[in-house]
Formats: sequence, structure tokens, C-alpha cells
Amino acid sequence: MNSTKTIEKTDPREIRHKLGLNQQQFWSKIGVTQSGGSRYESGRNMPRPVRELLRLVHVEQIDIQRIKREDMDVVEYLKSEESELFKTLKKSAKAKKKAG
Repeated sequence: MNSTKTIEKTDPREIRHKLGLNQQQFWSKIGVTQSGGSRYESGRNMPRPVRELLRLVHVEQIDIQRIKREDMDVVEYLKSEESELFKTLKKSAKAKKKAG
């Protein structure tokens, strides 16, 4: 099961509680108001972009404030034009993260 499917079936309230955040802290990190987040936690259908942001920020622990378009352009270039280098860099980054 991929991460997106996991988020679809996971209660955002459960994720928030596991992280020890109140609604304001949790939802503001992805640009959702507290009242909007409360509605999602109460069962309202969450749009895919919101689910993806929730996954990136609260599951993958990515600080979206630090991501720049040019960074994504480099990643896309490496994936398409320098795939072996991309794989090597990805493997090195994972190893460093595990070690640190």
C-alpha cells in the first residue's frame, strides 16, 4: 500500500494526536485553517492536494517552507537526464539520514 492510500484511510486526527499538536499547529503547517481542519477531522472529504500536503509535512516530515521551485527542477532534471546519478545521490542521502 502506498503512502497516499495510507493517508486516505488514516484519520488526520489520529496523526495530529500522535504528533502532539493542537489543530491550529497541525493544520496551519499545510495552509489549512483550524476550522477547515476540524471539518476534515470530523469526516468531511479531504481534497487530494490537502491529503498530499498532509502526507508530505506530517508523515514524510518535509519542511515545505524550505522547498524552492529550482530545487524541484534539479530533481526532475536528474531523474530524467542523469538517472544513475540521481539513484546514487538518493541512496547516499538515505544512508546519511539513517546514520545521523
